[in-house]
Amino acid sequence: MPSAADPVVWQFEAIGAPWRLDVHPGGDGAGAGDSDRAAVDERIALFDRDWSRFRDDSRIAAIAHAAGRHPLAADAGPLIRHLRDLYEVTGGRVNPLVGRSLEQLGYDAAYRLRPAGEPIAAPAWDDAITLVDDGQGGLTLETASPVVLDVGAAGKGYLVDLVTELLIDRGADGAVVDGSGDLRAVGEASIRVGLENPANPELVVGVVELSGGRALAASAPNRRAWGAGLHHLVDAMTGRPIALDVIATWAVADSALVADGAATALFLGEPAAIAKRLGVEYVRMHADGRLEASPGWEGELFR
Repeated sequence: MPSAADPVVWQFEAIGAPWRLDVHPGGDGAGAGDSDRAAVDERIALFDRDWSRFRDDSRIAAIAHAAGRHPLAADAGPLIRHLRDLYEVTGGRVNPLVGRSLEQLGYDAAYRLRPAGEPIAAPAWDDAITLVDDGQGGLTLETASPVVLDVGAAGKGYLVDLVTELLIDRGADGAVVDGSGDLRAVGEASIRVGLENPANPELVVGVVELSGGRALAASAPNRRAWGAGLHHLVDAMTGRPIALDVIATWAVADSALVADGAATALFLGEPAAIAKRLGVEYVRMHADGRLEASPGWEGELFR
């Protein structure tokens, strides 16, 4: 049986990205056994069915096909509230209604990767959707016309949190969950992370240590690009991929959900306002190689 010093390592592909979990077992191997691994797979599959715009059988697909009242997933609250924060702090430039804009650019369920015409802006949140709280923690989305939601601004980070919490609930003493750039270290686990230089992935521009439940998210347009000037960082106000003065961002927060959303917002909003609203520390890398860090950044930067 693995000791506390020997975490169990699981590596797999999920929601279109490589994942790595370093799980520190609790007593009698709790949190790190075959049943725990199966529970992780089941939790990720449920999240995908709830939130993927690339599946015909997801809740997102139902919202895209017909107007009306659509019950959201039981765990939707934290994600939706955070997306609203991102929308407000960026003046609508980060918007979960950007799905149709991404499809127009070719980033659709069929992965055409060819624009279908001129970019289209996302609708304003309050014009397109209404959220109704059932009083018991559940949310229903009301739409007057079909809309395509895309929670990519923060969804993977939220899933990292859900997986992390699942492992601790199942008895693990700690874990580092790495969802391909969105990481969280909980319990007795810790990790030292290099900040990859997007201009040269063999180099790092700094390091930061995570422990005690802290999370790091990184974002860069080169991760999901499919043509000249075509990448996933889209300004919802215009429907166009943003011009790249900033080429990478990193955010540290108390959850991977918040860190992931902040890393996206840092391309599209005023960084000090984002840090204050969301409670994050950050680094932004500019195209000229300049590094810009928040005053409270605790990692090391190689300037």
